[in-house]
Amino acid sequence: MISARNQFKGKIKQVKLGDVMAEVVIDVGSVELVSVITRESAERMRLKPGTTVTAVIKSTEVMVATDA
Repeated sequence: MISARNQFKGKIKQVKLGDVMAEVVIDVGSVELVSVITRESAERMRLKPGTTVTAVIKSTEVMVATDA
């Protein structure tokens, strides 16, 4: 169990491994979420396209900007 309320179940669409970090794209239906985690974490979790995961969002703020 986890206390964060913003949880989205989805499937990994893409994993881009860098030297230190990994970008993970998760398809949660009508949107894609992108998470950047350490490469070590991605490898330990054996993340790959098609894997079902839960994206847990715990943030103190969300910023939105426009050109206007």
